[in-house]
Amino acid sequence: MVSIGYKQSNADHTLFIKRTSGHITILIVYVDDIVITGSSMEGISFLKKFMAQEFEIKDLGKLRYFLGIEVAYSAQGIYLSQRKYTIDLLTDTGMLGCKPADNPVEPNSPLRYKDGEPVDKGSYQRLVGKLIYLFHTRPDIAFVC
Repeated sequence: MVSIGYKQSNADHTLFIKRTSGHITILIVYVDDIVITGSSMEGISFLKKFMAQEFEIKDLGKLRYFLGIEVAYSAQGIYLSQRKYTIDLLTDTGMLGCKPADNPVEPNSPLRYKDGEPVDKGSYQRLVGKLIYLFHTRPDIAFVC
């Protein structure tokens, strides 16, 4: 990417930006997913052609869902939502119908199911990882007043 004029972000090494003639083209990579956006269709088209020469790629059109974030377009702009991610997380853990609690788990208590069986460590760690991701991307629910 650097060879065709893109600069790699210092904050995120998977983010590449190119500014030319008052336009910007942005590329971000996550594992095998790539998002391309910008203010110039010519810049976007050039980047797609370049990428197609180097890799086998498939253009899926407008971005709809990426890393747990839904993308919706309207005349007023772009709307980002993690509703589906959150509902899927609650459904996967069997907590979709649960009510909120001030302190749902006592500190330092062993995690067990109602019948006394210990909670699967791997499942618990995956849940914590998903919650950490959700809190990092949604500070409004991570720091409730």
